[in-house]
Amino acid sequence: MIIYIHGFGSSGQGGKANLFRDYFKGKGQPYIAPSLSYVPELAISTLEELINSYDEVQLIGSSLGGYYAVYLAEKYGLKAVLINPAVQSSKTLQRAVNLQGNAPNYYDGSSFEWNEKHLEMLKAYSVERVESDSYLLLLQKGDDVLDYREAMEKIPNAQLVLEEGGTHPFEGIERYFERVEEFLL
Repeated sequence: MIIYIHGFGSSGQGGKANLFRDYFKGKGQPYIAPSLSYVPELAISTLEELINSYDEVQLIGSSLGGYYAVYLAEKYGLKAVLINPAVQSSKTLQRAVNLQGNAPNYYDGSSFEWNEKHLEMLKAYSVERVESDSYLLLLQKGDDVLDYREAMEKIPNAQLVLEEGGTHPFEGIERYFERVEEFLL
């Protein structure tokens, strides 16, 4: 089972989640993209229940989902593809607290409260340095939210795709679907 883990304020119905869903459906490959709670403890709990429900699991994580994927891959010995991962998410998401605690939900345009307690929860899932080679990093230097070099430093033994330009969502992700499939399976 391939589990796609979406980013902050996104959902299992986001753009990348749906593109991957269509791709893996066409390949007959089991795939799920759950819509996770914005509360870190609840998101991790849901993901752990899913991981424990299947015999074989691989992860794809985008942004905050990449942060969660690192924690889970290390804990359960899984392979993971990380797309512009927020490897220092508590630092990155401090910005959302600074915006009076209201964070956008990109699925339905609503907002939710994001506060210091959520940042503290995130810290519990931090992995200092990853020596494993069970990762494929997909990074674009033009990411306007995260510094791609942080992921390269944190996960030095990952297979790496590094592109000039691009954006935080990773423009043209579908160009790498076959590579992602090959790596995971």
